[in-house]
This record gives sequence, C-alpha cells and structure tokens, in this order.
Amino acid sequence: MPRPMPPRPRRQATTDPGAPRPDATVAAPRLDPVIGLAPRETIGGETIFDADIDAGEEEPETGPLRRCVVTRERLPKEQMFRFVVSPERALVPDLAGKLPGRGIWLSATRDVIEGGTRTSPGAKQGRELVRAVARAARGPVQVPQDLSVVLETALVRRIGDYLGLARRAGQAIAGFEKARDWMRTHKAGLVLQAADGSEAERTRFRSAVQDTVPVLAPLTGAELGRVFGHETVVHVVLAPGRLADAIVAEAGRLAGLRTPAGVGTSAGVGAPAGLGTMLPPKGGANGGDGAGDRPHRRRGHINDAEV
Repeated sequence: MPRPMPPRPRRQATTDPGAPRPDATVAAPRLDPVIGLAPRETIGGETIFDADIDAGEEEPETGPLRRCVVTRERLPKEQMFRFVVSPERALVPDLAGKLPGRGIWLSATRDVIEGGTRTSPGAKQGRELVRAVARAARGPVQVPQDLSVVLETALVRRIGDYLGLARRAGQAIAGFEKARDWMRTHKAGLVLQAADGSEAERTRFRSAVQDTVPVLAPLTGAELGRVFGHETVVHVVLAPGRLADAIVAEAGRLAGLRTPAGVGTSAGVGAPAGLGTMLPPKGGANGGDGAGDRPHRRRGHINDAEV
C-alpha cells in the first residue's frame, strides 16, 4: 500500500507580490565583521547592536538605588535625574519621579549631563550619552542640546517652591536679625544663604549656627527675595522636617550639575558662586565670631542685615 503524501503547505493569501513563499529560505542577518553581531539600527551615527539593547536594561524601579545608563553606577535616587521618553521620542526630565513610563536615570553630575551638548566628532562623551539613552529607550531619542540649562532652571524653581511652602507653613524665617532671634528659641534644620551675598555678613551670621546644621547657598539673593517678597534676601533659616530635607536633596543635585568635572561639592567659601555647597559652619578668618573680619562692602555683594 503506497504511503500517503504529506499535505503541501498552503501559501497565505496576500496582495503583496514581494511576500516570501512559505518554503523560501530567509537570508541570515549580515554580521558586523569586528564584533560578529547583527546591527539593530544606527542612532546618531552610532550603530546599536542587539547585545547593547538587551544587556541588563530591564532593571525594575524598586528600592533606594538606581543605575546610571552612562556610568553604569548604582546610586541613591536623590543623587540622580529621572527621564522618560515622550510619544514624540523626546527625552523629558522627571525631577519629581512621577511621570508614567519606564524611567531612564542619569547621575546628577555635570560631566554626564553636559555630554548631550557635545556633538563635535571628537566629543566622545556626547556620543556616549546619546548612545546610552538610545540603548535604554530601545530606539532613537531626541536629547535636548541645552539639557543642563533645562535641569538647572527646573531645580532652582523646585527649591523656590519648597521654600515657599516652608514660609507659608511658618517653617522659614528670612532676615539677619529675625533669623538669629528665631534660632534662639527654635531648633534649626537648615540655613540658606545667598550665593552672591556679602561674605562678611554670611560669616557673621554663621557664628550663631550650630555645627550640625547644614548651611547651603543654592540660590542668589534675588531668587531668595522673590520667595519672601523682598528685593533681596541673604539669610534664611528653616525648621527641621520634610521640606528642609527636600531642599537639601535638590540643592545637592544642583551642586553636582554646577560643579565642573574634578571639583568636589564641598569646596566651602572659595567655591564658585551659586553652588549648593556646604559652607563653613561658623567663625571668621581668625577663628572668632566673624565680627572683626568685616571688610568694607564690595560692589556686587549684598546683605540683608537691615531686612
């Protein structure tokens, strides 16, 4: 008895004349001659391979640590920036960490963030940032050329918003004498001073601050003044609590963004203006209360001793 013939595979109906036949042989992908992998696509002049995309990018956003897609370091969330990809494939900052979508995390350092603005052929860091973001997003992403400016503006606004909430809640006092009087009867959790304020006045104010209280200078006198309804404010004291902690965290990210590569964020008095750095706790140049170190007021410096 003859053996029955197996049924022939039927070709799926289609209007595409170029559709392959079921028994057609599919050509193998062309491999890269150097690394022996099939290229996925070309993004920003960089060839992305499947191994790049699938290499440990699906880490869940749980726990206190996140991995920077550029440096591959795991750091606390408070020391990083979260981004999401919009439907238009644009990189969108998510400083509050609440936007929907899979997050892309970058270290809050200037050398990592400014890598997106270096687009010249010799700018390796710029290519690394674009490639790392594209790898994490599994496709091309538009990285803003002014990414560091966008983040700095947003951080300054967030610090001002937190400070405004503290003022309305009665947890923030501005002014040289008012703040010093308040610290005599209340526990201070944070001291903010204008980055462009008179150094002599700032040193004199710090003589009344306990060593355990952080002293930061993330904003200018005008930026502090807008919160309290004055033209300029140099000295602000906050009560301990969640708002003070939030300002410390945002000031830390702002300091990392403003600090040049290779410079620490605890440079003290000699740090560039505007850094959210920890300032010396108290004492003048001669180790006293600072009153004897007061020079004549210099042009471009402000103080609010009379506020």
